This record gives sequence, C-alpha cells and structure tokens, in this order.
Amino acid sequence: MTTSKLRHRQIQSEFADLINPGWRRFIAPFSVLLLGFAYLVYLFFFFDFAHIGNRWHADRAALFALDSYAHKVHIDTSWRDMSKLQASLEGSRWERYETLPDWVTPSQDGGNTIDFGEDGAITLFADRIVMNWSAYASPITIRKPGAAGFSVESDVTLPSWLRISKSKVDIRPTLYSRVQVYKSKITLHRYFVGWEYFFFDFDSPLRDHSLADVFSLVKSGERLDPTQSNVALVLQEFWTNSLWFHRDVFVALMQTIFMAVMGTLIAALVGLPLAFLAAYNVTPLAGARFVLRRLFDTLRGLDMLIWSLIFIRAFGMGPFSGILAIGVTDTGTLGKLMSEAIENIEKKQVEGVQSTGANRVQQHRFGILPQILPLFISQTLYYLESNTRGAVIIGAMGAGGIGLQFLGALSTGTDWENVAYISAVVLITVILIDMMSSRLRRKLIG
Repeated sequence: MTTSKLRHRQIQSEFADLINPGWRRFIAPFSVLLLGFAYLVYLFFFFDFAHIGNRWHADRAALFALDSYAHKVHIDTSWRDMSKLQASLEGSRWERYETLPDWVTPSQDGGNTIDFGEDGAITLFADRIVMNWSAYASPITIRKPGAAGFSVESDVTLPSWLRISKSKVDIRPTLYSRVQVYKSKITLHRYFVGWEYFFFDFDSPLRDHSLADVFSLVKSGERLDPTQSNVALVLQEFWTNSLWFHRDVFVALMQTIFMAVMGTLIAALVGLPLAFLAAYNVTPLAGARFVLRRLFDTLRGLDMLIWSLIFIRAFGMGPFSGILAIGVTDTGTLGKLMSEAIENIEKKQVEGVQSTGANRVQQHRFGILPQILPLFISQTLYYLESNTRGAVIIGAMGAGGIGLQFLGALSTGTDWENVAYISAVVLITVILIDMMSSRLRRKLIG
C-alpha cells in the first residue's frame, strides 16, 4: 500500500466524524432551534401579545407627554353664578390669578368668552354653554342640566371628541383644549407650551419679569428689596422656587452622586485585593480560591436593587444603605473581572521582576499590577457611570437622593413636568460624568 493511501486512510480515521457525520450531528442543532421556537410561541400566548394593542391607551400617553412639556390654566365656574370665573395654574388652590387672563373676555350678549386661539372659542351663559369650534361646522350648545340630565344641541352629528355620561360632559376637541361640564360646575383647560414659573414661583416678586428684565435688574443699581442686592434676590428666588424645588433637586442630586462615588470607591478598594487572593497564579490554596469565587458569585448574583432593600431593612432609609448596596454588588463584579485579568497576565514580566530577587509582594506590585491597572481603571470608571444611574433607582426604593424626588413627582400623576425636569437633570449628569470619566481614563491609561 502506497504512502498516499495510508495517509488518506489515516485522515479518514482521524476525521471520521467530520467526513461522515452521524445523524445526531444533524438532529441536535435542529432540536435546539425547535425548542427555541417553541419557547417563543409559549411566550407569545402566555403574555397575550396578540391583544397587547388593546392595553395601549394612546390618548392617555399623549396627555402624559403633553403635561411633561406644557402647562395648563384652569378656568372654573359654576351653574349657580356663571358670571364668577376663577383662573388658576394647573387647577391649584394656591396658584390662583387675581385677574383673569386676557383671553377671557365679556361677550356682547351677556356671557363670557374663553378664547382657545386657533382652535375656537367657548361662550358661557347663565343657562347654556356655546362652543364655536374652527374644525366643526356647527355650534354646539350644552344646556344647563335638569332632572333629565344634560341636553346637547347641534345641527349636525355630534363629534366623537364630545362624550356624554350621566355625571358630566367631557369635551376634548384638541390636545391643547379640554372642557368638563358637571351638574354643578364647569372647568375649562387651556394648554400652553413651556414650563411656567420655572425660574421664579407664583408668589415671587420676580414672577412677571422676563429673563431680559431680570438681567437688567441685576445690572441696575436700584434694589428691588432694600435688605439684599438684586443678585442675591434673584438667586434666592430661584433657589427657593416652591413649584420646581430647585434646591431639593440639587441637594438630592448631590446625594445620588455621593452614593455612586462612595459605593464604587468601596468596591474598588475591596474588590482588587480580593481579586489577587482569588487568582490561581497568586493564591495556591484551592479552597481559599473556591470560597472567594463563590463569594463573588453571591455578591453579584443578587441585584443591586435587592441589596438596597436588604440594607434599608437593616440600617434604615438613607444614603448609607445605597452606598452599601452599590459597594457590595460591584465588589463581586470587579473582583471576578480582576481575578480573571490577573490569571491572564504575561508571565514574563513577573519572571523578570522575580529574577531581580524581589519578594512575593514586590512581584505582585511591579509584575502584575501594572498589567491589570489600565483595565481596572477603565472598569471602575465605567461602573461609576453605571452606578450613577443605579443610584437613582435604589434612591427611589428608600435610599434617598434624586430617585426619591423622582418617585414623589411620578406618584402624583399630575406633576409630569417635574418628572421631565428631574429626568433631564439625571440625563445631563450622566452625560457629564461620562465625559469626565472618558477624559480621566485617557489621561490615566494614555
């Protein structure tokens, strides 16, 4: 038998599974795909994805979105005396206007007309409400409710945005206009784009001043308040804004950043030494390595949110519980990452340091640490960015900080502009920390 034939048979023998694969090699991949597809089908029916659209309320989502970037002015009156109108910001009993807005005017026939801009106008009379809407050809008249309930009149079919029930008539012709007619009172909402009184609250002496007026006031020598300078007055009025809570938001933001920094610092200072002890090329004791590896699995196996609930239960509400939650979780993560990095170092650098007569500590200091230091710095800074976002969540659970402010605004169901404001503050903070950590990473690592 020739050498080539022997070589051919030898190759066939060594790679028989690849040349003539058995039926299991074909069945196994298809089985995995089939099981994956069956699992997806199960999830589709379990979560009822076919009817998920029925649970989506587009009008409610649009209203929440509108409240996040716009404000509304309420005009309230009652059927008892339609001549008495009360204007307020967001329907608040504390933020009520002394005079009616200029878009509320007396009509020639004895009523009061509320102008909704391009959308149309509504006139209030003693016994009826007349709507003249630009997108609707015929006026709509709502009579004062009697024993039979509400009476709505129009020459054509009533529009879909007008809903009549036993207790009220709800009118929402556009996103920026709404009218609610009850048996005893009438409430009209007109929306305006913008965050009203963001700089100075409703009771501030600077309430009606524009930003240009404020800058002029700061430059002016005349004091608006004899007891303090105009600069101090402007800063105080902004800082103590009772509608937007700038002081509370800023203090809470500092607490959140403090939690993230201290938690990450604790994880870095504790995780790095433990990582050396968990690496097989540093610690020869297999039992010690096993215990530390399982400790890392335990610390990072429980989510940061779970740890925060545990520490809040143990130590009470406050930033201390948040710091411990972040520190414990990231100790497990950084310890695992760094121990694997230590195990994958170049041995020649360690051997070079060892050849100089250095002891074990010096070998680790000059042979291992310089190799893993760039990765350690990079991972630590990355987790600092991530922990800033995580601190918002655990803060909402009771650790304090801006997360608690966010939850308070969210739970009211009406302060969506405050939710948008706090979200913007958190987003800007995360972006700034990301930019600073990237710059710091480049300087330290090169």
